[in-house]
Amino acid sequence: MDPSEADLLAKAQGGNLFAFEEIVKRYQRRVYGAALRIVRRHEVADDVAQEAFIRAHQALHTFDRSRPFGPWICRIAANLAINHIRSRQAREEPLPEAHLETPARGPGALDGLLDGEASAVLRSALAGLPAEQRAVFTLRVFEELSYREIADALQINVGTVMSRLSRARERLREQLAAYIGPAGRRAGGTG
Repeated sequence: MDPSEADLLAKAQGGNLFAFEEIVKRYQRRVYGAALRIVRRHEVADDVAQEAFIRAHQALHTFDRSRPFGPWICRIAANLAINHIRSRQAREEPLPEAHLETPARGPGALDGLLDGEASAVLRSALAGLPAEQRAVFTLRVFEELSYREIADALQINVGTVMSRLSRARERLREQLAAYIGPAGRRAGGTG
């Protein structure tokens, strides 16, 4: 039987490295995904995720086990990702098409193709957002953090979170509408 997260966290806080390693295994994809949505570069997202777990381990004694671990570790990763974007050496170059993740295939080939295309359109639209808007959108929509949690994580006020989220949604709406076109068809498509 798998140990519960609470048991693992208690053991990890007590210094058990094997317990912390299991926590890392459980959250590494989620943390990497949150970082990737913000920094948009696989190699940087790997570095951010690794650093997030190092920082989490160093601060584990401060973690309140009555709260969920996922949002806490994702906030750490988001802060690191934003710090990277703001740093001088950060260059936000779009990833070559070959490096995009392969979408999971649905029950039918057409469903899989459409899901993959929709995912690619959304990734492209997200990439077009300014880093601050992308970070707020990622934390709210993908990580499901509250406005207060986002404000605390990014060290901004709740009003700023709300305005950045509103602007991000509006820009995404515009980009997706431009892609779909006025007749509800894909721009440049025949049907």
